[in-house]
Amino acid sequence: MPVDLVLRQARRPEAKEPLVDIAIAGGRIVDIAQHIVADAPAEELDGRLVIAGFVESHIHLDKSRIHDRCGGERGTLEEAIGSVAAAKRTFTEADIYARARHTLEQAVIHGTSRMRTHVEVDPRVALKGFHAVRQLKRDYAWAIDLQICAFPQEGLTNDAGAEELLVQACEQGADVIGGCPYTDSDPSKQIARIFDIARRFDLDVDFHLDFDLDPSWMHLDDVCRQTAAHGWGGRVAVGHVTKLSAMDPSRLAAIGRRLADCGVAVTVLPATDLFLMGRDHAFHVPRGVAPVHRLLGHGVICALATNNVLNPFTPFGDCSLIRMANLYANIAQLGSARDLQACFDMITTLPARLMNAADYGIAAGHPADLVVLDSRDPAMAVAELAQPLFALKHGRRSFTRATATLHHP
Repeated sequence: MPVDLVLRQARRPEAKEPLVDIAIAGGRIVDIAQHIVADAPAEELDGRLVIAGFVESHIHLDKSRIHDRCGGERGTLEEAIGSVAAAKRTFTEADIYARARHTLEQAVIHGTSRMRTHVEVDPRVALKGFHAVRQLKRDYAWAIDLQICAFPQEGLTNDAGAEELLVQACEQGADVIGGCPYTDSDPSKQIARIFDIARRFDLDVDFHLDFDLDPSWMHLDDVCRQTAAHGWGGRVAVGHVTKLSAMDPSRLAAIGRRLADCGVAVTVLPATDLFLMGRDHAFHVPRGVAPVHRLLGHGVICALATNNVLNPFTPFGDCSLIRMANLYANIAQLGSARDLQACFDMITTLPARLMNAADYGIAAGHPADLVVLDSRDPAMAVAELAQPLFALKHGRRSFTRATATLHHP
C-alpha cells in the first residue's frame, strides 16, 4: 500500500530518544522507524510531541452552555441540579445539538480525539438529549470517537418513568450506562438496578458518586460490592468521589487497594469539584478535589476530565484537557517531573484504558489518530499549557492551529 503521509522527527511521550518517523496509509499507522524512505508528502515536526490525542472520559455535552438560562446565586450543587432540571424542560433536540456541537468543536481543536459524554435521560427531557448527541456522534465521526453514557441525573427509583427511558436509550445504542445515586431516595437500589441493566445490555458502567465532603459514609462501598458480584471489574468508573479529599492517608490507601482489586476506575473533575465543594465554609475553604495521584501507586486507573462547561455546575471552561491537567497539578501541589508526567497520563493513556479503547496509542496497525503538541516533553507540556498544533483523525487533518509569531521592531 502506498504511503499517504509521513510525520518526520516525531517524539513519542513514552520515549525520550530516539525521534521517529511515522508513516500513514489508508487512515492507519503502517510503520514507525527512525527513518522511513517513502515517496509521500511529509510533515517535519522537529522533535515535537505526538500523542494519540487527549481522552475526555467525563463531560456533559447536552447541558453545556446554558449558564445564561440558569444563573446561580449560591453556587451549590443542589442549586445547580435544581436550576438545570428546570431549564431542561424547555430543551429541544435542535437546541441541544447546537450547544453540544459548539462544545464538541472546542474539545476537538484542543486536541481531544476520544470522548465519553454523559447524557441525561428522564421524564423532563425524555430522549431529546440522547437523540441529539447520537446524531452529533455520527456527524463528527471524522474528528472524534464519541461514547454516549445514558444516565438518570434526577434519580431512578424515585423518578417514575426514568428507568423505562433509560432502557430505551440502551436499546437504541447507548454505549455506556451511568447512575447518580446521591440524587436517589434509595441509592443502593439504584446502584443495583444500574448493574442489572448493564448486564442485560452488556454495557460498561460510569457513576456520579459521593459528591460531598462527609467521609463517614460512601456509596463507593456498594459500587465495589456490585462490581465484584457481577464480575464487572475493568468495566466500572466513578466520577467526582470528592469524599476522598476528606480522608486521612491510611484510609485513602485502603480504598485505593480495594478499587484496584475490584477494577473500579476513578475520574476527577477538577474545575467542577473545586467550584462546588466547601460552599458552607466562610474561610479556610477545602479544595474538595480527590487526590487521585495517590491512588495511581495502588494500581487504580485514574483520569482527569472536564465535566461541565458554561453551566451552573461549572460556569467556565474551554474544553482544554491540558489546562485541566495543569489545574489539577496546582490544586494537588504537584511540581516534580514525575508527578506532572502522571497528570499527562491522566488525560491520555489512563482515560483510554478507563474507556477500554484497545486501539488507542501510536503503534503500527492502529488508527492514525494523532495530535502534535508544541512541546518536547509531557511534563513540560502540562507545566507550560502546551498547545496542540494540528491533529489527524484516521489520517485526515481535523484541525490546524497557527503558532504565535512575535513581530519585533
